[in-house]
Amino acid sequence: MKGVCLLGSTGSIGQSTLDVLRVNPHEYKVTALTAHANTERLLEQCLEFKPKYAVIPDADIADKFSKKIASSDAADTVVLSGVESLDFVAALPEAEIVVAAIVGSAGLLSTLAAAKAGKKLLLANKESLVISGDLLMTAVKEHGATLLPLDSEHNALFQCMPSDYQTGNAAKGVRKLLLTASGGPFLNLEYSELANVTVAQACAHPNWSMGRKISVDSATMMNKGLEVIEASYLFDMPASKIEVLVHPQSIVHSMVDYVDGSVLAQMGNPDMRTPIAHALAWPNRHDSGVSALDLIVNNQLSFEKPSYEKFPCLGYAFDALRLKGTAPTVLNAANEVAVAAFLEEKIGFMDIPKLIDKAMTASTIKPADSIETVLNADRETRVLMNQYLEQR
Repeated sequence: MKGVCLLGSTGSIGQSTLDVLRVNPHEYKVTALTAHANTERLLEQCLEFKPKYAVIPDADIADKFSKKIASSDAADTVVLSGVESLDFVAALPEAEIVVAAIVGSAGLLSTLAAAKAGKKLLLANKESLVISGDLLMTAVKEHGATLLPLDSEHNALFQCMPSDYQTGNAAKGVRKLLLTASGGPFLNLEYSELANVTVAQACAHPNWSMGRKISVDSATMMNKGLEVIEASYLFDMPASKIEVLVHPQSIVHSMVDYVDGSVLAQMGNPDMRTPIAHALAWPNRHDSGVSALDLIVNNQLSFEKPSYEKFPCLGYAFDALRLKGTAPTVLNAANEVAVAAFLEEKIGFMDIPKLIDKAMTASTIKPADSIETVLNADRETRVLMNQYLEQR
């Protein structure tokens, strides 16, 4: 049985991963689960999977949780606290597979720790590549780690690559990467209508069940922009060879265009358990619990170009990718602060791209040649964004 460390077990990706493990109970053993604050769900998971470790970064929350664990049927689970504990469980010798599913920049250091420990790293934390792509890919290569993407789009691209392909390398014969996007809940709204959309509307994705932050990113299409940057690092492709296509049905998850005229597409029902199961079992395959795609029922597949006027965040992401250095770090940090402010109803929906643009324009872009430089750029951008919010 392969040991699995699940970083971010209580979020949507974490829960879907555990669903796949339930379908394959003789293949995997959960060695560690981590959560931010959802201790009720974490307790349920510990009772079911009996991990060796459970990690909650906040010491006070972890202390209270530890007392609950001690009096439960999962009393053998050791509760750890502190951000450094995430790095510790990510490098556990008994954890062959590490699933990086912590949302946002908070997942960066533990993802790097897994790469440096030479793990089979299943990456759902796109921010790790967005803000420190060169550093992470270098760590993967230098320490012999295997990096497999969990985002449905990047996992689709990986599946459409040549059979001997490894992430971080430019595949021979590939002309272009075609990333598909659902268009989110506001695809058919007029630009003038976007200023008045609510948090509830922005979080109501038509096809996918996701957390609130990612749902808003989908609504602004920043999620797709971050995926463009991620794809560039994963597959060693420049911005000029990455194209985004709006595909409202979310059946074709992405495509690879080859120089001989072939276009390979990966298709399936919109369910994250499919890419998770693929990455867990790779280079083999096993059951995911997802029903087979019915092409008679799903017989209408359409594609169109995205509107960069209506969704300026997508354009900002391409700009950041071309600039490289700390530009993607600034973009990501500005977006995280802006989305949080929108979810707290402090700003309107269309204020998100305005504030991001303001931060990008005001920031000095530096070479992202060390983790300290990246983290400093992240901190400085958050300070700047909070100043903008206070001035409103």
